[in-house]
Amino acid sequence: MSRFQELLRASMKSKDTEEWLDVHFTRPVGLVFALMWRQLGVHPNAVTILSIFLGAGAAYCFYFTDLCHNLCGVMLLLLANLCDSTDGQLARLTHQHTFIGRMLDGFASQLWFLGIYVAIAMRLQHQPMPFTDIHWGMGSWALAAVAGILCHSQQSSLGDYYRQIHLYFLKGKEGSELDQSKQQYDIYKSLAKNEWLKRLFYVNYANYCRGQERRTPAFQRFFQAYLGYPQEDVKQRFLAGSRPLMPYANILTFNTRAICLYVTCLLNCPWVYFVFEIVVLHALYIYMHNRHETLCKLLTNDLEKRAKQI
Repeated sequence: MSRFQELLRASMKSKDTEEWLDVHFTRPVGLVFALMWRQLGVHPNAVTILSIFLGAGAAYCFYFTDLCHNLCGVMLLLLANLCDSTDGQLARLTHQHTFIGRMLDGFASQLWFLGIYVAIAMRLQHQPMPFTDIHWGMGSWALAAVAGILCHSQQSSLGDYYRQIHLYFLKGKEGSELDQSKQQYDIYKSLAKNEWLKRLFYVNYANYCRGQERRTPAFQRFFQAYLGYPQEDVKQRFLAGSRPLMPYANILTFNTRAICLYVTCLLNCPWVYFVFEIVVLHALYIYMHNRHETLCKLLTNDLEKRAKQI
């Protein structure tokens, strides 16, 4: 049991960035499965591929309106998320980190939700809008596009970015996955043309990082100022200001939106999920973003004043 607890603690990134549900359910159960897969000799990439199929199965089930299919959809998406936690834990246990694994892990949850958004749009298409006799028609696709492309993708990418920033200041580069677009573009340019799969991954990942950087100009300025003139008290002030924002970053990633998805699909009103995404989650996104940028502006001014006094 002590060995299990030790492995479990090692799988946690930090208390600041872990959600209650992940700490008490997803991580422990994922570790149990990881230990089982290790005994069976299963490769982490196989677990990631399994998560993609489970997510696709969940999307298929959410197309239907009956309770049975939707309960199956809930269970399949829960299992997909467990597999998403398990593959990383299994890779650490077996030291089987591969480029293909990194690529698959990055796209897995995106594929789940792409399928789910398409399924819900199709499900709503021939249903009447609430309190009317008018069918959703193409309106369901428009709602899904706004919720998915303009809201979900922006929210989850920035939430993850802020968590990685916090981990960088808390644990250093080794404890974070904070990557910069220029470095990723340089890797892309260094690859041979026949390494087309790696080139495709790195150019897409570089564009993903660039999108995060464009939305956070105040942080980019602060980060460059901090790297040029690192100060321990500024680091601690940043962490103190960033820590209260971590619950918002967590809300904008998986668990909260998944719970809302489960409830609205089971109640046969999945349009509420899209509205929740567009209204509630995006309001939290704007609030989190504004507070983080304001914090960075204040700290940048402080660093620049100190640098001038040298």
